[in-house]
Amino acid sequence: MGFSLFFIIIFTLTAVAQNGTGFGVKAGLNYNANGDYFNSISNTSDDPTATIGYHIGVFGKIGDKLYIKPEIMYTKTTSEYIVGDFNLKRIDAPVLVGIEVLGPVSVFAGPAFQYILNSDFENARISNLENDFTVGLNFGIGLNFDSFGIDLRYERGFSDNEANIILNNSTVSVDRLDTRQNQLILSLSVKL
Repeated sequence: MGFSLFFIIIFTLTAVAQNGTGFGVKAGLNYNANGDYFNSISNTSDDPTATIGYHIGVFGKIGDKLYIKPEIMYTKTTSEYIVGDFNLKRIDAPVLVGIEVLGPVSVFAGPAFQYILNSDFENARISNLENDFTVGLNFGIGLNFDSFGIDLRYERGFSDNEANIILNNSTVSVDRLDTRQNQLILSLSVKL
């Protein structure tokens, strides 16, 4: 009986939570690239091939029709260069301002703070990373149904965050690498 009552309370809270203030969990995919994002899609020789990474984290929501939504996420991405893969692990903390525009549809934008936890370039050593902490911009569109939500956003860095790459193989040369990625982010969220 106790478990059933607990389940009913949790179900009731999550059924109405998406419409107002609350918190929850989210996860999703990042379609990312270092350097020029749109060149990486066309796979030019100067930029890496865009690849898929992932993120998982928590969010809060303050407000209803007009809202503020802070998030904290662990993100792992990989960019594929001709000479090897660049792996990046970081903490992302966007602070979004959104507005519901039509039924369950909302639009949002805001700064995205990034702290690099670890960066690794296959077959190379990274030196002189300019900043562990950078700021970018997120903007996108979301759909919210009861306690479940989905959003698609674009993230763009305000400035480059470059690192020197020293390769173990002397036949290939990479001088600088931008660690501030441009990316499309698809997320699923559940309010608790």
